[in-house]
Amino acid sequence: MKNILLLGGTGFVGRHVCEQLQRAGHRMTVTTRHIKRASAVQHLPLVTVQVADIHNPDTLAQLVAGHDVVINLVAILHGNEAAFERAHVTLAHTIAQACQRSGVRRLIHISALGAATDGPSMYQRSKARGEAVLQAAGLDLTVLRPSVIFGEGDRFLNLFARLQKALPLVPLAGADTRFQPVWVEDVAQTVLHAVNTPDTVSQTIELVGPDVFTLRELVQMTGRTAGCPRPVLGLPRAIAYFQALAMELAPGEPLMSTDNLNSMEVDNVASPAAAGMPTQASWGIAPASLRAVLPTYIGPVAGGQGPRNRLLRLRSNGRWQ
Repeated sequence: MKNILLLGGTGFVGRHVCEQLQRAGHRMTVTTRHIKRASAVQHLPLVTVQVADIHNPDTLAQLVAGHDVVINLVAILHGNEAAFERAHVTLAHTIAQACQRSGVRRLIHISALGAATDGPSMYQRSKARGEAVLQAAGLDLTVLRPSVIFGEGDRFLNLFARLQKALPLVPLAGADTRFQPVWVEDVAQTVLHAVNTPDTVSQTIELVGPDVFTLRELVQMTGRTAGCPRPVLGLPRAIAYFQALAMELAPGEPLMSTDNLNSMEVDNVASPAAAGMPTQASWGIAPASLRAVLPTYIGPVAGGQGPRNRLLRLRSNGRWQ
């Protein structure tokens, strides 16, 4: 059993990671700024929720102390350059310093497929700079770079399902951009493997599914699965920009931003450089097919029978399998 600190553990990926670590018998401290955001994990028997500002260096150093492993899941998809810098680069500095001050060497960092210092988006460039900060810190580091992540509770394919239920057609920016989606349970299992396996130190791995789809194909597949297929209208770049800008300026969290659009200038698939890297298969993990998983949480046959709902029922009944 390890004692693990999860930063960003209340989000979509974090909830699944917590459940994988729970099954494996690891104890976890999950940080949050607001206790309500931890509702999905705070009833897990091996989870302790800690309300804290992890951007404060002294606070984070105190949190890191006494743990065996730190897992960094913190990421944002929308914001200006300062926001990306704070979430992906400055926080990486703070994490590295906290680990060094506390004598905790083991760090698992969730980056992003396509992270590059010369990437077209602020998101991609800031993710690359954050990786570089941690690589230079001299820690026992494992870096995971997932493609777009799908699964029960995602804000990706579920969004396309909702749009097709509400609209007669889907105007789509970046329709021809290619993606290699990876199932959230496979991502969580890979994190667990990294926790349990010392040989993964100093390794970087790209997390992708077995199939490549254009964004148009993903939207169409989601519509068919949800029982509400709609025509998909690919938008020219200029029109797509103004659509993304309008969404970015609207109140609330945007569905799309101009930075998201910039990210889609490059395909989000396994890179040629990955040929020399470890893979999920070499770690004993066979990534699931999107076609097989999608009907389990989207569409009339899903019926709320996904893994999250099963675990919620077990929690409420006080039973674990």
